[in-house]
Amino acid sequence: MPEMWDPHGSLRRMLWIGGGQWAGKSTVAELVAEQYGLTVYHYDYHDSRGHQDRRVARRVTRGEPVGEPTADQVWVDRSSEEMAAETLAGFPVRFAWALDDLRALFTGRPAIAEGWGLRPELVAPLLDSPRRMVVLVPTEDFRQYQLRTVPRASVLNVPVSDPARAQANRVARDRLVAEDAAQHARRLGIRVIEVDGTLDAASVASVVAEQFAPYLRAPTTAA
Repeated sequence: MPEMWDPHGSLRRMLWIGGGQWAGKSTVAELVAEQYGLTVYHYDYHDSRGHQDRRVARRVTRGEPVGEPTADQVWVDRSSEEMAAETLAGFPVRFAWALDDLRALFTGRPAIAEGWGLRPELVAPLLDSPRRMVVLVPTEDFRQYQLRTVPRASVLNVPVSDPARAQANRVARDRLVAEDAAQHARRLGIRVIEVDGTLDAASVASVVAEQFAPYLRAPTTAA
């Protein structure tokens, strides 16, 4: 259960986009934000960079090795199911760090937080309405399209002993994590949007904006 402390009211105002990798979450969030004058919090950027000190400190506190595992240990030596299970188990801790970032934010307008670690089961206790969140997941055909056309999706850019296995594990892990997000969202009554490529990013952003419509209206000014 996330800590509900909300000193600047940012968590109450937040709009959330979660879901799977390669569904266009960042692009959609930025398109909606640009149209309605909002701020975007990119979970992936903070999680991989801004939270590294906290990640190391947690390992020290738990008596775990401080160094990072090797690329083979991460991507080659385990099954995709093991990788997915580890990722899902780590999301609650990482979500707490994201909430600390968001608590420091103040904006008079709503803000959008987007990223695969913004899990529906973690976000749900913060919501006053399920309309404040959407979960974007790629269909399998669209995932394969992204893998063919997006350079950072098509190749795992780390040195490993078996690049083909590493990439296959990565894709399978991402599929399992996305499926888990969609299952939790549907159970909680949070809207799942399956991105299949028939709509461009701007059109998907319009669908998301309609979901968020009650919170996107400009505030009324006092006479």
